[in-house]
Amino acid sequence: MELKRRAGHQGTGPGAITPDGCAVELYSRLPVGAEPDIVAAAVPAGASILELGSGVGRVTGPLLERGFTVTAVDESAEMLERVRGARTLCGPIEDLDLGETFDVVLLASFLVHNADLEVRRGILRACARHVAADGCVLIQREGEDYHTGLPRERVDPTGFTVRVVSSEPVAPGVNSVHVEYEFPDATWTQTFRVRPLTREQFEEALGEAGLRVDRYLTEDRIWVRAVPVAGRAG
Repeated sequence: MELKRRAGHQGTGPGAITPDGCAVELYSRLPVGAEPDIVAAAVPAGASILELGSGVGRVTGPLLERGFTVTAVDESAEMLERVRGARTLCGPIEDLDLGETFDVVLLASFLVHNADLEVRRGILRACARHVAADGCVLIQREGEDYHTGLPRERVDPTGFTVRVVSSEPVAPGVNSVHVEYEFPDATWTQTFRVRPLTREQFEEALGEAGLRVDRYLTEDRIWVRAVPVAGRAG
């Protein structure tokens, strides 16, 4: 089934483009960052992980190598075709209901900033629905200066340049962000909509889903360990 392009999301460049504007070939090229180390330091060894929005498995592979069991979920079949060694499930995160729980639910890639309030609520409810009572949800937030000081660029040691070109308000509480990725042999762009969240707004959104912050894992508060609220509804 072909997924409908999301309003305000688009991408350009070689290869398949997902409904939210992500280029499959681009994400296959991006290097692994600190994510696997952050996850491994925050959860028990050998934990079962539900990775929501896994993409091509850039983080999935290193987690498997560290001995975790990973179930990778993404709405793009083209992305999931690149995942190796993990159980994969294709579909929207907000609709996910597996009838099982995991030691860890991983929500990276700033997915908590979805511009659609109902989708965001559905994503966080899916996190709460699938985390074990004594488990945790690891969430990646935008940096608190993500939408300021633009344009800015970073040259990666592996030889490509990423530019956050602009972030413009397009609706109350919603920004349209434009990013460029320039490689020696190809260029990709992505335009997508997000809802910036203050720390207070983020914690309130967690609370609505029956989650609370256990601790911030990084000094910049981008990575968060959340846990189920005691006595939450099932």
